[in-house]
Amino acid sequence: MTRKKGNNSLKKQAARKAREKARKLREEKQQALKLMKQNEDQKSIEDEKEIDRLIDWLEEPEEESVEAEAEETPVQKETRTETLEEGLDLQKKKKAAAEKAKAEAPAKKQAIKERAASQEEPETEEELEPTENEEKKEPDPASVKEEAADSQENASEEAEEQESSAETDLAKQKAEAAAKAKAAALARKKAKEEAQAAASSKEAEATPAEPDDLAKQKAAAAAKAKAAALARKKAKEAAQQAETGEAETEKTDSESDLAKQKAAAVAKAKAAALAKKKAKELAEASAESQSIESPEADLAEAKAKAVAAAKAKAKAAAAAKAKGKETGAEEESQSVPKAPSPNQPFLDECVNAITVQLGKDVIEEASINPLSKDVPTIKVQKSVYYSIISLLKTMDYSYMSELHATDYGTHMELYVSLSSFLGKKDVAVKVELDRSNPEVESITSLYPGAEWPECEVYDLLGVRFTGHPDLRRIFLGEEWIGFPLRKDYEEAEEVSEW
Repeated sequence: MTRKKGNNSLKKQAARKAREKARKLREEKQQALKLMKQNEDQKSIEDEKEIDRLIDWLEEPEEESVEAEAEETPVQKETRTETLEEGLDLQKKKKAAAEKAKAEAPAKKQAIKERAASQEEPETEEELEPTENEEKKEPDPASVKEEAADSQENASEEAEEQESSAETDLAKQKAEAAAKAKAAALARKKAKEEAQAAASSKEAEATPAEPDDLAKQKAAAAAKAKAAALARKKAKEAAQQAETGEAETEKTDSESDLAKQKAAAVAKAKAAALAKKKAKELAEASAESQSIESPEADLAEAKAKAVAAAKAKAKAAAAAKAKGKETGAEEESQSVPKAPSPNQPFLDECVNAITVQLGKDVIEEASINPLSKDVPTIKVQKSVYYSIISLLKTMDYSYMSELHATDYGTHMELYVSLSSFLGKKDVAVKVELDRSNPEVESITSLYPGAEWPECEVYDLLGVRFTGHPDLRRIFLGEEWIGFPLRKDYEEAEEVSEW
C-alpha cells in the first residue's frame, strides 16, 4: 500500500509538471500568434492602401486640349477616337482587375484570420487534468514536450505559408496593373505623336510655296533701289566737288604765290650765304699766303664795301617804309574810340594809393593789358619795388599768383601778379632790371610762396634776389654754366667747352 501511494504521488507530481509546461507552451504560442496577427494586419492595411492608390490612378480621366481638338483633321480625329477606344477598353480592364483584387482582399484577410483562430483553440484545465485511467497510465514528460514543440512548429509553418501566398498574390496583381498602365501610357504617347505629325504635314501642304515670278520681281526691285541710291550718292559728290572747286582754286593760287615768294627768299638767302662763304675763303687764302695787297685789291675791297653799304641803306629804307605803314594802321586803329575796361577803377585805385604814399615819380607806366584779360598793370622803379608790393598787400592783395622774368636782349623785366579774394580783383607789377647786373629785393618776407619762383628765376635767368633765405639753383645745379633763358645763352655755350 505504501508503495502504491508513493507511486501515485510521483505520478501526480509528474502530471502537474507536464500541465505547467503545456500551459507555458500554450502561452508562448498565443503570443507568437498575436505577433503574427499584428504583422498580417499591418501588411493588409498597406496592401489595401496600395490597391486604392492604383485604382485612383487608373480611374483618373485623361485631359485633352480643346484647342487641339478644334484644329484636328478628320484623319487625326479617327486616329484619336481609335486610341481613345483602346484606352477606354484598357481602362475598363484595369478597373475590373482592381475591383476584383479589392473584392478578394477581404476574403483573403478573413481566411487568414480564421486559420489563425483555428490554431488558437485553448486547452481547458479539465482537458489537461488527468482522469483516473490516465493517472494509472504513467505519462511520459519527454513525449509531452515533443508534442508541444511539434504543434508549435506546425502552427508557425502554416502561418508563414499563408503569409507568403498572400504576398505573392498581391505582388502579381501589382505587377499586372503596372504593366497595363505602362502600355496605356505608351499608346497615348504614340497617338499624340502621330496627331502632331499629321498636323505639321497638313500645315506644310496648306502653305503654298512662293512663286518664281514674285521672287524675280523682288530681286528686280532691290536692284533698282541700289542703282537709285548709287546715282544719288554720285550726284551729291559731284555737287560737293563743284562747290569746293572754286575755293580750292583760289586757295591753290594764293598758296602758289606764297610758295613762289618763299622760294625766291630762300634763293636769295642761299646766294648771299654762298657769296659770304666765298669771300671768307678768299680772305683766308690771302691771309695764309701773306701776300702784299695791291692798289687794285684795295679798290675792289672799297667797291665791295660801298655796295654793301648801299644794300644796307636800301634795306633800312624798306624797313622804315614798312614801319610807317604799321604806325599809320595803329594811328587809324587808335583813332577809333574804345570802351573803357571794367578793371579801370581798380587800376585808378592802386595808382592813387601809390601816388599818395610814394609820389608820382615812382610809377613809370600804368595801363590795362588787353592781352591778359584786362589786368591792371603798373611799371615801377626798382628802388621802390618792395615798398609798392608791401603797400598793395595792405590793400587786400593777399595772394601772389605769379612771379617770372623775361630777357629782352637790352634789359630784363620782372613780372609779379597779385590777387585779392575779397575784392575779386587782380593787379600786376613790373620792374625793369639791368641785364649786366640783374638784382632786386626779395619779397619772400611778404609772400612766403615767392621763395621757389625766385629760385627758378635765378636758376634760368641769373636774377639775384637780395634778402632771399635760400637762393640756389633748383633745376640745373650749381655746376651748370650759363642761364638757359637768356638771349646770349647759345653764344656762351659755344665759347664754353660743353
